[in-house]
Amino acid sequence: MKTLIDPEANVAQLLHKSSGRAPVTLLPEVLFGTGVADGYYPYDSQVGTVFVAFNPRGVSAVGHGDDSNAFESDFAERFGRSIYLTREPNRVLDRQIRSALNAETVLHLPVDFRGLSDFTVDVLRKTAEIPPGEVRPYSWVADEIGRPHANRAVGTALAANPVPLLIPCHRVVRSDGHIGEYSFGEGLKQMLLEGEHVNVEQLEENANSGRRYLGSSSTHIFCYPTCRNARRITTKNQRWFPAINKAVDSGYRPCKVCRPHAA
Repeated sequence: MKTLIDPEANVAQLLHKSSGRAPVTLLPEVLFGTGVADGYYPYDSQVGTVFVAFNPRGVSAVGHGDDSNAFESDFAERFGRSIYLTREPNRVLDRQIRSALNAETVLHLPVDFRGLSDFTVDVLRKTAEIPPGEVRPYSWVADEIGRPHANRAVGTALAANPVPLLIPCHRVVRSDGHIGEYSFGEGLKQMLLEGEHVNVEQLEENANSGRRYLGSSSTHIFCYPTCRNARRITTKNQRWFPAINKAVDSGYRPCKVCRPHAA
């Protein structure tokens, strides 16, 4: 059983046994306050237990599984800081974490982005805007951050996401419509999307048949198929398009909510 951080406890017993451990004369709260060390706490999620690390800057990492020793080791190797099992974070941050894990909002969740490039941070912040139950392709993220044609770089940035689940990179799919890879595995990506009521089987069928955009013959607006507005289109009014230019040439205009971009 891990020992929870307690300012009254023997600090020497609480220090992380890694090459980057801090002096034993420092109390845990000092380590947290200076950003030398992080705390972490286990949470339940749609994919089972996850460890969420945090510090005064915000959430710093998320690990999936029930092996806390492996999480601590991976964290120390990746970030070069010590980490301690602690009690849940302050009430505000705890509420924000639980909200994100429950597929609610993540827009106000503070995240420690230290060590990431400006491009990667832009990708992750844009990804945080994708609503639960909807997906966007890599090309959408690239265009939204002003880097059109950087689809592959977007994929690389998402793979570096330190806080999967909390920043929902599972809601970003390949530009051809297939759901693609995920840091926790493609199976868990499918589970997460289906938990948000995304019809993954239909997504794959659309990708195989080249159906990228869904228009309404009554409004002459077209969307990504999972957009909240697309879900309101009745079957008789549905019009499918393989590309944006095909929709525009047919007299349709892009949805202002999901803002379709060319793949």
